Formats: sequence, structure tokens, C-alpha cells
Amino acid sequence: MDKIEINSLSLDELKEMMVELGEKSYRAEQIFTYIHRNRNTDIDELHQLPKNLRDRLKDIIRVRKIDIYKKYVSKIDNTSKYLFLLEDMNIIESVVMEYKHGFSICISTQVGCKMGCSFCASTKEGLIRNLTPAEMLNQIYLAEKDLNIKISNIVLMGSGEPLDNYENTLKFIEIINHPKGHNISLRNITLSTCGIVPRIYDLAEENLPITLSISLHSPFDEDRKKIMPIARRYSIDELIEACRYYGNKTKRRITFEYTLIENVNDRDIDILELGRILKGMKCHINLIPLNPIREFNEDRPSGKNIERVQRELKKFDISITIRREMGGDISASCGQLRRSVTQENNY
Repeated sequence: MDKIEINSLSLDELKEMMVELGEKSYRAEQIFTYIHRNRNTDIDELHQLPKNLRDRLKDIIRVRKIDIYKKYVSKIDNTSKYLFLLEDMNIIESVVMEYKHGFSICISTQVGCKMGCSFCASTKEGLIRNLTPAEMLNQIYLAEKDLNIKISNIVLMGSGEPLDNYENTLKFIEIINHPKGHNISLRNITLSTCGIVPRIYDLAEENLPITLSISLHSPFDEDRKKIMPIARRYSIDELIEACRYYGNKTKRRITFEYTLIENVNDRDIDILELGRILKGMKCHINLIPLNPIREFNEDRPSGKNIERVQRELKKFDISITIRREMGGDISASCGQLRRSVTQENNY
């Protein structure tokens, strides 16, 4: 029988386990706090639990662990990039960025990705598997321990598509937010998706005050299909309708990620159509200058052109910023570092 992954359990699930073992439910709170507030993994060292309970737990539970495989620190802005080694020898990555308001971490939700966006390095080797809640949580806990910091903001925008790992992602959010655990505010969590429309409706029904971020990258269906295969399944009209529903349901502002590609999606017709489809929506556009990869033979727009796009879009009364680039000297963009290492070592 497979052992239970205890650091992927919610507090309610831990309480059920304790009751089934004939223990008081407060034992679950002791375990939960030990793992998720104090970031410990050795249950045998949790001396608040009676030794006989610790011995019983050894037979039925396991603690999912990850290790720091490599760490890179930017000389430009102190951004830290982590490659984590999983128990099955797969590699994932996270990025810790320091801002005036505190530390943000961008974490992975899958090993690889099956979405196939042409400009993204994360997807070039396809989806290997989903991450468990514990593997998502451990990216935060290990980075905090290593840097001796407290993370204040979380972005689910590393390798993988969070809505393609829906249940584990929701469990992760529940655990990281719990007041008896790490107690990170839901308002400080951003979930980025390429646009799995049915799951956007599902997420709206959860009514969580997180920030939803949509990878849009083109306002035209045919152009979007060329760079994002998900567009062959869900049209832009369907995606925008789902976003409007989400915004109305949650009363939260949606962010649209828009990677600027020279002469592909930065033309006047793109700007006009983007303004049209987002008109009246409570939203924000995050312009992202393209980070070129070998497999995508397109160019990054000039700084002057990027500013032109921003200036023209502001005319539609839409909130818009140009993403500040972090860790440029350590391949801090999504998937770049992991891909270079896995290719080098034949993982």
C-alpha cells in the first residue's frame, strides 16, 4: 500500500487521519504547524507527539522532499534562481525576486508543460508529470530557509500550467494560506494560465481573492493559434467571456500577460483590437518584451517600440505596465535555465 504524503494534506485531512488513528484532532494542528509554519520535515523530531504515535505514523506516511540542485544569484539585482531536484530525479525551477514591498517567488506547478506555447522554454520537452502540493510548497520553504527570508508574494508562473494541475494547485493554495501554516494572504497569490476556459469558470466558482493572470499574447485567433496551441481549442471570444465572468464573480482585476514580438503582435491593428476586446473590463495589461529562445525564431521589439505600444494602449483607459526584467544574467525567465541543464545532463 502506498504511504500517505503527509505534507500534501490539508489540516482537515490531517484531522481525519488523527481521528481514524484514535487520536485527538489537535495532534493534526501540531503536525500541520510543524511542517508548514516551521518548515520541518522530520516527523521523528516532533517531540510534541507521543513516541508511539510517531512510530505508528512511520508505517503509514511519507514526507515528500525536494533538494536544491543548483542556485544562481544575479549580479544585477540579487534575483535568485533555483533548480530543485525531485525524488524521481526530475528538475524544476523557481525564482525569488526582491522588491520594495518584499520578496516574491515564482514557482513551478508541473515538470515540463504540454501547452506548447512557441516562445516558452518550459514546454519544449512536453509534460513529464504534475507536481504534488508538497512539491509546490517545498519550493517556497527551501528558498526561504536558504535565503533566510519570508516570502510575501507567490506567482504560479514557473514551469507548467497551474489549471492543468487543478486539484493539486487548489490544495497548495489552501495550505499556504492557512493561518496555522504559512499564512500567506490569498491576495498575494497570482495564478497564471494560458487560458483553459472551463477551468477559469471552475476557479471563478471557488471565489478565491487571488489574482488571475491570462497569457494572451495576441488579440486575433489566427495569430494566437500560431504561437499558442490552446487557441485552437478556445477562441479569444470564449476566453474573454470567461474572464469577464471571472471578474464579475470575484470582483478581482484580471491581469493580461502580453509578450511583445517584433512585427507579430505589436502592430497598430494588434493594439486597436486588444483595446477593443478589453474595453470596459476591470483589468491590467503586463507588457513583456520577448526573451528569445533558440527554438523560436522571432525578435524582441526595440525599447522605443515597446513604449509606443504602451502609449497607444493607454488611450483605451486600460491600466498597463512594462514588466521589469529581473535576473537577466542568470536566465531567470520561465524554463530557460532548467532546459539548458536538462539538455546538458540528459535528464
